Amino acid sequence: GSENDVLPAGQGADGYKAITFHEPGSDFPLMQDMKAKIVDAGKNAGDGKQWGTVLYNRGVYAAITVAEGIANAQKIHGTADITPQQMRDGLETLKISADRWAEIGWPNLPEINVSCQNHGGPGLGAIQQWDAKAKSWSLVSEFMEADREVVDALIKADADAYAKENGISPRSCN
Repeated sequence: GSENDVLPAGQGADGYKAITFHEPGSDFPLMQDMKAKIVDAGKNAGDGKQWGTVLYNRGVYAAITVAEGIANAQKIHGTADITPQQMRDGLETLKISADRWAEIGWPNLPEINVSCQNHGGPGLGAIQQWDAKAKSWSLVSEFMEADREVVDALIKADADAYAKENGISPRSCN
């Protein structure tokens, strides 16, 4: 769920709930630093009006995981100039601890521990709720795990069907 889902409905969207894998809003150190150094300094892409929205934060989250994956690949392979295969290695062994999230400035996010066998990491989600008057989201639950028995079976069936349709031999994890 994002602002795009609720703003068109106005007050009718008040109390709407959606699942998220990161915190909404801008009330944490990373976002405050970004506002001061990028948005307020006029260095942002666009007009800066999307700062702190769900989709903006999702982009920041994605950028962090990619940057951490790059740094991990560089460390594993001992080079700054990594190949695509080395990047895969970095992402397939990506770990972002609670301490690292706090160091980055986005505390309270679930740890990430990815492997070749599990590209999805922890797969945790929290429920966020829309306040139409304040035009903001807030978390109304802790981060929790999905029913992996159900979800993993669906993912495997879909991945197997895709591989078969496209003549792909699944890669085995070492």
